[in-house]
Amino acid sequence: MPPVISVRHLSKQFGDTLAVDDLSFTVHEGDIYGFLGQNGAGKSTTIRMLLSLVKPSSGEIRIFGKDLNSHRSSILRQVGALIEKPDLYKYLSAYENLALFAKLSGLKADRRLFMHKLDMVGLAGRASGKVKTFSQGMKQRLGIAVALVHDPPLILLDEPVNGLDPQGIADIRNLIRSLSRDEGKTILISSHLLSEIELTANRMLIIHQGRKMVEGEVSALLDPTRSLVQLDTGNDVETRQKLQQTGWKDLVQTTGDGIQLKMDLKKVPELVSDLVRMKVQVISVKPSSTLEDYFLSLTTRPGHVEAFTD
Repeated sequence: MPPVISVRHLSKQFGDTLAVDDLSFTVHEGDIYGFLGQNGAGKSTTIRMLLSLVKPSSGEIRIFGKDLNSHRSSILRQVGALIEKPDLYKYLSAYENLALFAKLSGLKADRRLFMHKLDMVGLAGRASGKVKTFSQGMKQRLGIAVALVHDPPLILLDEPVNGLDPQGIADIRNLIRSLSRDEGKTILISSHLLSEIELTANRMLIIHQGRKMVEGEVSALLDPTRSLVQLDTGNDVETRQKLQQTGWKDLVQTTGDGIQLKMDLKKVPELVSDLVRMKVQVISVKPSSTLEDYFLSLTTRPGHVEAFTD
């Protein structure tokens, strides 16, 4: 079975700005695929190219095994999307908005279907409520219901939790998980919120300045055997020199503040023992395996690319 999304060497130039630079990635059926990068990294431009809203400067996009350029209409009928804030009619009710967008998609009026979609996103009890009275979180959930109204197997969500309070963020996170687990949807979700991708996605891509930095399983990227350990010592320059003369030398990172080692957390006690034996004044040892630390370690090294096989 071909990947749901296959992107190869995709680039987009806007004047003198290269917004997306030779980007390649793959989304498999059933994935919640996190598309992570800082604001301006090229996420929204990429999603717009996946939806044929922006024409690529070069590269190939295949969705459901078909070339997007040649099979645009048939592909997009199987895709639902929410790009940033949903474009809703605030003086209509949630139900009326859903019915209107369904009609625009060529679907027949089906109250049972519409109420099912509203129930999926937790809005069945507010079906008759005017959108102008909704919180931003409720509007985001209604926007997802609109994206789901034609029952697409693939959903693209661009920064779906932007501007939401903690409860709204949790609601959207739970909804995304439910769509994957209970409805069998394949979901690509872009975000600059590291913690949300860590909590939601099973696979992910990190991009920086339009370029791919890493792609792989979230669990592999947070593997404790690849954790960053930050050392703070009485003399970091001298300590680095001592480490370079030991078996730890290949684990010492060459960039970043202070001294960092990429290593298995189980070896931290052994490292501390060796430092004490070398008469190093150890002030602190701070191991971490969070996505935030990993993301920052990548995006502070321009041009660095890592690949993880599934």
